Amino acid sequence: MLYYLYEYLTSQGIHVPGLGMLKYISFRAGMAVLLSLIIALIYGKRIINYLRSKQMGELVRDLGLDGQKQKEGTPTMGGLIIILATIIPVLLFTRITNIYIVLLLVSMLWMGAIGFLDDYLKKIKKNKDGLSGKFKIVGQVGLGLIIGVTMYFHPDITVKRKYADAKVVNRNNVEQNFMPTEKITVSTVPFAKNNEFDYSGILFWMNDKDAHEWAWIVFIPIVIFIVTAVSNGANITDGIDGLAAGTSAVILLVLALFAYLSGNIIFADYLNIMFLPNMGETTIFAVAMVGAVIGFFWYNTYPAQVFMGDTGSLMLGGVIAVLAIILRKELLIPVLCGIFLIENLSVMLQVIVFKYRKKKFGLEYAQNNRLFRMSPLHHHYQKGGFHESKIVNRMIIIGVVLAIVCLITLKMR
Repeated sequence: MLYYLYEYLTSQGIHVPGLGMLKYISFRAGMAVLLSLIIALIYGKRIINYLRSKQMGELVRDLGLDGQKQKEGTPTMGGLIIILATIIPVLLFTRITNIYIVLLLVSMLWMGAIGFLDDYLKKIKKNKDGLSGKFKIVGQVGLGLIIGVTMYFHPDITVKRKYADAKVVNRNNVEQNFMPTEKITVSTVPFAKNNEFDYSGILFWMNDKDAHEWAWIVFIPIVIFIVTAVSNGANITDGIDGLAAGTSAVILLVLALFAYLSGNIIFADYLNIMFLPNMGETTIFAVAMVGAVIGFFWYNTYPAQVFMGDTGSLMLGGVIAVLAIILRKELLIPVLCGIFLIENLSVMLQVIVFKYRKKKFGLEYAQNNRLFRMSPLHHHYQKGGFHESKIVNRMIIIGVVLAIVCLITLKMR
């Protein structure tokens, strides 16, 4: 909104001292992260007190973990803090008609609503199972479908790729190094020399024209899978105080940097990466969410004063997935979201191995010889005697290492 105010006043010949700073993405991003952090810290406490007054406390199942029952009654639905602290700066400092901002806002509200409904059924309706798993999947698939269709068909979602033999003649005219704007389903392949992958290449039996025309039949299902997998990964990771929030903050910070670099043609030229027109605004959204998550983390560190619930975890995973997709960095997700991945895999492997051993050796053997002491993986370490603060801190450190590896891919090709 403030950006449009600046444009309007400028068009009317009115020049307010300092208002011209609003034309710079870096300034608006800085203001957004500060505002989101302040909102989360100040109003977060009020939201926690409100949730406590409404008896929105967590009902903790007895899993035999140390300190678990002490968390009984801790307010949940804390994801509302993140949503509120993100939306306000985004509305104030971004060009909200930007298609990428629209997609991210839809993603946040869509997945937040699904998570909220699940938390609502658990806490208000006293339905311990919450929202049925199949309805969550339907919601995740629905969002993936919206993102995939929009990415493929919307005219404002384009890329500019560099010529293979591009040479810099004038830093003030770097656009000459890029091909004309293209409407194409291309992504970035990490750790590869020629690191651009076109989904139409999967349809190798078609000629180039038909393959590009029918690329949606491959691209959209992949987008649906990514949104579903990452949102579930974040949801599973949210099992001990601060883990989902801490790892998500690191991931979002990396995606914010990718957004800034990909949306700036000078940096894109220097780093030899795709230039994504209109992507710069996404930086503001990403850093606003970083500030909101860090503000929430203040209250979510051990011992947590509030849990994010599915309202926060499903929303965070969904937004991270969508950010990676619109940045053409979805193939980097297994590394960047490595913590989510191993948490997801630990649950899948636990079930697969248990069923195999039950079928081959019997139920008693399978129960006494599980792959992990408990899944997800963070509970395995809890059962091993590690304090949850140590588990969280070390997983965040691993997340930082993975983030650095992702940043290195900007030049490692």
